[in-house]
Amino acid sequence: MTDRETMGAALVDEVSRTALVFPGQGAQKAGMGEAWRDTASWALVAEVSEYTGIDVEELLLKADDETLRRTDLAQVAVFTTEVLAHREAEAAGLLGGVVACAGHSLGEYTALHAAGAVPLADTARLVAARGRAMRACAERSPGTMAAVVRLGPETVEALVARVQEEGGQEDGGQVWIANVNAPGAIVLSGTAEAVDRLAELAVESEGKVIRLAVGGAFHSPLMAAAADELREALAAVDFAPEHTPVVANVDARPYASGEHWRDLELTQLTSPVRWEESVRTLAGELGCVRFVELGPGRQLTGMIRRIADGALTVPVESAAALAKLITPEP
Repeated sequence: MTDRETMGAALVDEVSRTALVFPGQGAQKAGMGEAWRDTASWALVAEVSEYTGIDVEELLLKADDETLRRTDLAQVAVFTTEVLAHREAEAAGLLGGVVACAGHSLGEYTALHAAGAVPLADTARLVAARGRAMRACAERSPGTMAAVVRLGPETVEALVARVQEEGGQEDGGQVWIANVNAPGAIVLSGTAEAVDRLAELAVESEGKVIRLAVGGAFHSPLMAAAADELREALAAVDFAPEHTPVVANVDARPYASGEHWRDLELTQLTSPVRWEESVRTLAGELGCVRFVELGPGRQLTGMIRRIADGALTVPVESAAALAKLITPEP
């Protein structure tokens, strides 16, 4: 089935139980704003610039890939394109039947905004504060992340435990599971030494470890200092007492009350992203059959197709893609 056929089918039943999902850092690329530059929602870019103190238009249109690898800038850039995609899709009438939201890591903040838990200004400030805190923490406690290929979760857990035991409390043992994204898609986080050691062990188990181009050991205990810095920014935000359910990264449970999110977002920085479990919660417990991915790329769409059998996936990565979705079949 082609994307067009999948997308067209997604529009037939407007009452389908729908989940909105938002990708995280790593989805950014140079010129990513061009996809939305001519839309009515582009004025939001100036708003986000005002809230964050960053020239977001420059970031989205002119920044090169090297600049966009900087954690704080990458997060603001991805967040802004997600907000643009959400606003345009909403205006186009594509977002009927929404019963829940979820986001991968950074994307959880956009999910909270889309769910009505946090206004745009506060969300943008939180994203900027989070990016700054994570970048500063990574500079103080250097680390890396890596994808594990061809190994199941039990094997990866055993290898992580072995490296931790061998290295003790020293740098040699500092490696953890950071993301469980889909069947066969696990990401590690830790010091370079520990990740390299696990890579050696993975080869013995007929697996492979591939380093990722990231700025730190995210979603691991090495981000503890970032959590301390983010706490103040979270304390300044008033979360809505009630909102559309958002499935949290840290435990794959749906939350519809703002009272939980300060603790959840602090925990998220140092805990694994349980994306596979989150999708199963959306598809199973919450009964979502249509998943609309809003933002750059189609990373989550690919994961969801591997997790939820029969899920209808609708990637909205550009104004052009959105236009095709809302144009009737000839």
